[in-house]
Amino acid sequence: MRILVFGATGQVARELIGRGAAWGIGIAALGRAAADLADPEACAAAVAAAEADAVINAAAYTAVDRAETEPALAEVVNAAAPGAMARACAARALPFLHVSTDYVFDGAPGRPWREDDPTGPLGVYGVTKRAGEAAVAAAGGPHAILRTAWVFSAHGSNFVRTMLRLGAERDSLRVVDDQIGGPTPARAIAEALLDIAAAFQAGRGASGVFHFAGAPAVSWAGFARAIFAQRGGRAPEVISIPSSDYPTPARRPLNSVLDCGRIAAAYGIAQPDWRTGLDAVLEELA
Repeated sequence: MRILVFGATGQVARELIGRGAAWGIGIAALGRAAADLADPEACAAAVAAAEADAVINAAAYTAVDRAETEPALAEVVNAAAPGAMARACAARALPFLHVSTDYVFDGAPGRPWREDDPTGPLGVYGVTKRAGEAAVAAAGGPHAILRTAWVFSAHGSNFVRTMLRLGAERDSLRVVDDQIGGPTPARAIAEALLDIAAAFQAGRGASGVFHFAGAPAVSWAGFARAIFAQRGGRAPEVISIPSSDYPTPARRPLNSVLDCGRIAAAYGIAQPDWRTGLDAVLEELA
């Protein structure tokens, strides 16, 4: 199987490259120089020219706060580019897999979010990602939209790496405790995407939106404490604070917990335990 991947340097893309090599899957990963998501037609042309059995878009405009002042660019990268990719895939009957986010929801406290729940993004990032989902579905080809949350790995910018860096510099850390979600290992996301791509190749693919995030649910403060506990050694004190004590340009969902039952039913993909994924990331970082 040959897969074209957009977003060569992102957390999920890097894991796709590694998992693809381990699983004997040919991965052609395109960075910005080869396919700039600010140029949707260039992305569509890359799909049209690719020798691929499936396409995965693991790239996005993810600067949540900066998006509030760059809505036009976020719209192009998160909505127009995936739409162009999806239409190019549909023209060739290629499965198109697209990574989306919990930020399409308003984060109202309650039960875990299901795929068919009404969306209500709180900021530009979520609005543009929701538009991207709509564009992918409207293309009409075989597709899977994978909503995930709180992605972490040994690479790039993420909460685990930030906590380890700050924990080495400070005796205490103030961390938000009223935002709840499911931290998700990038490697688990990559493996889920490869499983879905393989299912499409085997004629067992199911199009639609699917949730995939780690369990059990935890707050950012709880996640921070787990990071230091699982690493061992000296640890800073983690002080719980409300979101109101850490204002940001873009509002964050208070409830980012995703119900992952649909992906289990359609593809047999189990919800990952983020604690196991965290152990692997800490080992890799060490």
